[in-house]
Amino acid sequence: MSSDAKPADLKSAYRRIMDDHFPERMEISFYGSEGKQTLAYEKVTWVIDGEEKGLRYGENPGQEAALYRLAAGGLVLGNVTTIRPGRYLASNAELLQSGKHPGKINITDVDSALGILRHLADSPAAIIVKHNNPCGAAKAGTLVEAYRRAFLADRLAAFGGAVALNREVDLATAEQVVETYAEVVAAPEFAPGVMDHFSRWKNLRVMRIANMARLAGYAAETFVDFKSLVDGGMVLQTGFVPKTRTPEDFLPAVAAWKGREYRCNRQPTGAEYDDLLFGWLLETGITSNSVIYVKGGATVGIGTGEQDRVGVAEIARDKAYRKLADRISWETFKTPYASLAKPEAKAEIDREVARAKGGIAGSVMISDGFFPFRDGVDVGLREGVTAIAQPGGGGRDFESIEAVNEAGAAMVYTGQRCFKH
Repeated sequence: MSSDAKPADLKSAYRRIMDDHFPERMEISFYGSEGKQTLAYEKVTWVIDGEEKGLRYGENPGQEAALYRLAAGGLVLGNVTTIRPGRYLASNAELLQSGKHPGKINITDVDSALGILRHLADSPAAIIVKHNNPCGAAKAGTLVEAYRRAFLADRLAAFGGAVALNREVDLATAEQVVETYAEVVAAPEFAPGVMDHFSRWKNLRVMRIANMARLAGYAAETFVDFKSLVDGGMVLQTGFVPKTRTPEDFLPAVAAWKGREYRCNRQPTGAEYDDLLFGWLLETGITSNSVIYVKGGATVGIGTGEQDRVGVAEIARDKAYRKLADRISWETFKTPYASLAKPEAKAEIDREVARAKGGIAGSVMISDGFFPFRDGVDVGLREGVTAIAQPGGGGRDFESIEAVNEAGAAMVYTGQRCFKH
């Protein structure tokens, strides 16, 4: 570290608003069998403390960034017609409170949450996103219960996260949210008095996204995903749309090996199907490779972005153990597990976590890609997983079916991989 650098200089980088040199309007034209198609975008800005500006900076201080919303045009790629202008979500968020301008991560974390919530419109749901991945997600009969369960799924990671809620935020939910620090709260509406609670955190960005009330209409919609390459090239793809959106859409787990057919001995129960579907729709918004555990409409353990499937199953398992220990410690002593000074208290928590197998016992396991060997499913089955959902299509699927049958569990296929890079 240079002797000229000072801690105060480093802190100021996070407060600085970057000047950006991106245009006020931008057009992208496509030429093909449909003729010329042009998408027109306009830069998004907000006025905060008398200063009109768009994004504060990009992924890091020092990176210029700009947010654009689709203002005009449409695009047909093959047989797919992409989303039309005016149906704004994160690109047109209304800031009800913000101590400073949002950064790129604030917007993209909210967008990641909305990409999942569009599939969960049937019940109150809460997703807390950090670094483009959920750290906790839940659905419930009430919004406050959904938020509470999402938060407690990973209380530590939720600190400074982006909270996305798919119902009007009531006072009870707001009171829960302000008990810890969040960067963003996004919802379709906020009940009277809620903003008084949120004012406790000056820099909390409260985003009203009115179209969230119609998120179900986005569930089968696609879009164009642009990926810029280091050499200036570009990869385009259509957005992922899950085909499995009801329990009936799951496929039976069947495999053939050396002339023999392998099938699961039992099908999931109704409650297992409910968790499998919730978990699969959540998986569509998690960075691959990923494996997650879900129980009772809430996440238990989330493993993301790993290079091998058995490894990510183990990471999700290990996180479930750690997070449950912290949850018990917090609910019992209002103290994080890592800070708990009483050895006997820690020992009792450890015993309780071991009995519950990190909360995984009785849960379901979901994978965004097929299991190449049975060692991945064995990780979950040893912890008491009762049902599994995976795409299927692996060369050794029969091994996974044998493992599931040995454990008396169930398994279904989605028939579709949901990698997200």
